[in-house]
Amino acid sequence: MPPARSSNQTLRELAGLFLKLGTIAFGGPAAHVAMMEDEVVRRRKWLTHAEFLDLLGATNLIPGPNSTEMAIHIGHRRAGWAGLIIGGVCFILPAMLIVTAIAWAYVRYGKLPEANALLYGVKPVIIAVVVQALWSLGRTAVKTKTLAVVGMVALVACFLGVNELIILFLTGFAMIPLKAVDSKKQNAAFLPLLVGAPSAAAAVVASGAATVPFSLNLMFFFFLKVGAVLFGSGYVLLAFLRADLVERWGWLTENQLLDAIAVGQFTPGPVFTTATFIGFILSGPMGALLATVGIFLPAFVFVAVSAPLIPKLRTAPAAGAFLDGVNVASLALMAVVTWQLSASALVDWITVLLAILATAALLLWRLNSVWLVLAGGAVGFIKYLFG
Repeated sequence: MPPARSSNQTLRELAGLFLKLGTIAFGGPAAHVAMMEDEVVRRRKWLTHAEFLDLLGATNLIPGPNSTEMAIHIGHRRAGWAGLIIGGVCFILPAMLIVTAIAWAYVRYGKLPEANALLYGVKPVIIAVVVQALWSLGRTAVKTKTLAVVGMVALVACFLGVNELIILFLTGFAMIPLKAVDSKKQNAAFLPLLVGAPSAAAAVVASGAATVPFSLNLMFFFFLKVGAVLFGSGYVLLAFLRADLVERWGWLTENQLLDAIAVGQFTPGPVFTTATFIGFILSGPMGALLATVGIFLPAFVFVAVSAPLIPKLRTAPAAGAFLDGVNVASLALMAVVTWQLSASALVDWITVLLAILATAALLLWRLNSVWLVLAGGAVGFIKYLFG
């Protein structure tokens, strides 16, 4: 179906819908997509179920934040190129403003005992949220024994310090021939090649961290790179942020990274607004703006390019195989970073218990992560008050 003819009324409707969703859409990408489906398919009937699923499939074949790309796709389908811009910007804007306000308060008050007390209880819950995401995504991504082996190889490569981009692209391209091979014997012939390539790549990756002077330009292009190559859930963002901003450049501490992820989790809208928070910490309002533009700009470009190709993308075997490999590699990166960050979050028996209870609540009772984050903050504050 061609895009509906753009008009002021249509654009106002799009703006109103996505400003509302950007303000109230808590719970992560899956929850955001469910809310969009309810609004544009069930309530407004802008798209059929089949059309909505086509757009959702396309977002899984391109890098970037899935729920934001869905907003951009829906805007394009509804009102052409103007709708593409309006849908994406209006979904991002409320979250950006909320996160910027929180970042301002964090910079001004974040070192006070009361603020640290809240974050003390939030951090272990964030670890639990990522563990739940790993479990949920893993059940979908690891569909075959070959994918399980590829995922384990990616996990080992990540522990060895191989650059995360090399891991993502190598596993994606490796899955194209692997998926075409039917027998276990032939599969095994490919595995030494897959294992050897990350080892060779590791030899050319710098192992030591070196502090790099901060600059707005470097920060902008870093987030532009992340937005252009990041497949999978927004939680994979942890791997990229930690590798460069904490380990290689020394711009953030482990605790600041966890705080940034926590803010991205308990605020509405895209998890990628973690970049807004980090940008503000590093360089105030201008840093927040440039980081936000950098990480989200590729999503607009990828949707604009891929929208006409959706019917072909969803039936291309090679594209599906590449995505399978990238997805399991993304999970490997998430797992390693979660293990590393847990050392900063699980500091005593209370935080360990919080993480366990939050994980159980997410996996067994499927509670909304927002309420758990708030509960964790309350526990931290109560501990501060009563010692």
